[in-house]
Amino acid sequence: MDDKRKANRAKVSLKATWEGVRAILEGEIIDLSKTGCFILTNDKVTPGELIRLEIEQPRSGYLSLWAEVIYQMPEIGFGVHFTSSEESEMKRLEWLVKAELFREREK
Repeated sequence: MDDKRKANRAKVSLKATWEGVRAILEGEIIDLSKTGCFILTNDKVTPGELIRLEIEQPRSGYLSLWAEVIYQMPEIGFGVHFTSSEESEMKRLEWLVKAELFREREK
Protein backbone atom coordinates (compact mmCIF):
# COMPACT_ATOMS: atom_id res chain seq x y z
CA MET A 1 0.00 0.00 0.00
CA ASP A 2 2.88 2.40 0.68
CA ASP A 3 3.83 2.53 -3.00
CA LYS A 4 0.38 3.97 -3.86
CA ARG A 5 0.70 6.84 -1.39
CA LYS A 6 1.48 10.23 -2.84
CA ALA A 7 1.30 12.29 0.37
CA ASN A 8 3.94 12.43 3.09
CA ARG A 9 2.81 10.59 6.21
CA ALA A 10 3.66 11.63 9.75
CA LYS A 11 3.88 9.23 12.69
CA VAL A 12 1.62 10.73 15.36
CA SER A 13 -0.31 9.92 18.50
CA LEU A 14 -3.56 11.88 18.32
CA LYS A 15 -6.88 11.12 19.98
CA ALA A 16 -9.70 10.60 17.49
CA THR A 17 -13.45 10.32 17.81
CA TRP A 18 -15.66 9.28 14.92
CA GLU A 19 -19.30 8.85 14.20
CA GLY A 20 -20.15 6.00 11.89
CA VAL A 21 -23.18 3.89 11.09
CA ARG A 22 -23.15 2.04 14.41
CA ALA A 23 -22.06 4.48 17.11
CA ILE A 24 -19.69 7.22 18.24
CA LEU A 25 -16.32 5.60 18.94
CA GLU A 26 -12.76 6.52 19.94
CA GLY A 27 -9.27 5.53 18.90
CA GLU A 28 -5.76 6.83 18.29
CA ILE A 29 -4.42 8.13 15.00
CA ILE A 30 -0.90 6.78 14.55
CA ASP A 31 -0.26 7.70 10.91
CA LEU A 32 -1.48 10.96 9.30
CA SER A 33 -1.24 12.66 5.91
CA LYS A 34 -3.23 15.38 4.19
CA THR A 35 -5.16 12.65 2.32
CA GLY A 36 -5.87 10.09 5.06
CA CYS A 37 -4.87 8.37 8.28
CA PHE A 38 -4.73 5.08 10.17
CA ILE A 39 -6.76 4.78 13.37
CA LEU A 40 -5.70 2.29 16.01
CA THR A 41 -8.83 0.72 17.55
CA ASN A 42 -10.49 -2.64 18.01
CA ASP A 43 -13.89 -1.22 17.00
CA LYS A 44 -15.40 -2.49 13.77
CA VAL A 45 -16.04 -0.45 10.66
CA THR A 46 -16.89 -1.48 7.11
CA PRO A 47 -14.80 -0.59 4.03
CA GLY A 48 -16.73 2.03 2.09
CA GLU A 49 -18.37 3.40 5.25
CA LEU A 50 -18.42 7.19 5.53
CA ILE A 51 -17.50 8.60 8.93
CA ARG A 52 -17.34 12.02 10.56
CA LEU A 53 -13.89 12.17 12.18
CA GLU A 54 -12.73 14.54 14.89
CA ILE A 55 -8.98 14.76 15.52
CA GLU A 56 -7.76 16.31 18.77
CA GLN A 57 -4.95 18.68 17.86
CA PRO A 58 -2.08 19.16 20.32
CA ARG A 59 -2.76 22.83 21.04
CA SER A 60 -5.67 24.04 18.95
CA GLY A 61 -8.85 22.10 19.59
CA TYR A 62 -10.51 19.63 17.27
CA LEU A 63 -10.28 19.20 13.53
CA SER A 64 -13.50 17.86 11.93
CA LEU A 65 -13.28 15.92 8.66
CA TRP A 66 -15.35 13.53 6.57
CA ALA A 67 -13.60 10.30 5.62
CA GLU A 68 -14.23 7.01 3.86
CA VAL A 69 -13.00 3.76 5.37
CA ILE A 70 -10.61 2.22 2.83
CA TYR A 71 -9.57 -0.93 4.69
CA GLN A 72 -9.84 -2.57 8.08
CA MET A 73 -7.38 -4.74 9.96
CA PRO A 74 -9.49 -6.68 12.51
CA GLU A 75 -8.51 -6.12 16.16
CA ILE A 76 -5.93 -3.49 15.05
CA GLY A 77 -7.58 -0.57 13.30
CA PHE A 78 -8.52 0.91 9.96
CA GLY A 79 -7.36 3.30 7.27
CA VAL A 80 -9.38 6.18 5.87
CA HIS A 81 -9.21 8.56 2.95
CA PHE A 82 -10.38 12.10 3.68
CA THR A 83 -13.28 13.08 1.43
CA SER A 84 -15.12 16.40 1.45
CA SER A 85 -14.60 18.84 4.29
CA GLU A 86 -14.60 22.59 4.70
CA GLU A 87 -11.61 24.30 3.09
CA SER A 88 -10.60 25.83 6.43
CA GLU A 89 -10.47 22.36 8.02
CA MET A 90 -8.36 21.02 5.15
CA LYS A 91 -5.91 23.93 5.59
CA ARG A 92 -5.67 23.15 9.32
CA LEU A 93 -5.02 19.50 8.44
CA GLU A 94 -2.19 20.46 6.07
CA TRP A 95 -0.66 22.64 8.79
CA LEU A 96 -0.90 19.82 11.35
CA VAL A 97 0.78 17.31 9.00
CA LYS A 98 3.58 19.78 8.16
CA ALA A 99 4.15 20.51 11.86
CA GLU A 100 4.30 16.78 12.72
CA LEU A 101 6.69 16.04 9.82
CA PHE A 102 8.93 18.90 10.95
CA ARG A 103 8.86 17.58 14.53
CA GLU A 104 9.89 14.12 13.27
CA ARG A 105 12.88 15.57 11.39
CA GLU A 106 14.00 17.48 14.49
CA LYS A 107 14.28 14.31 16.59
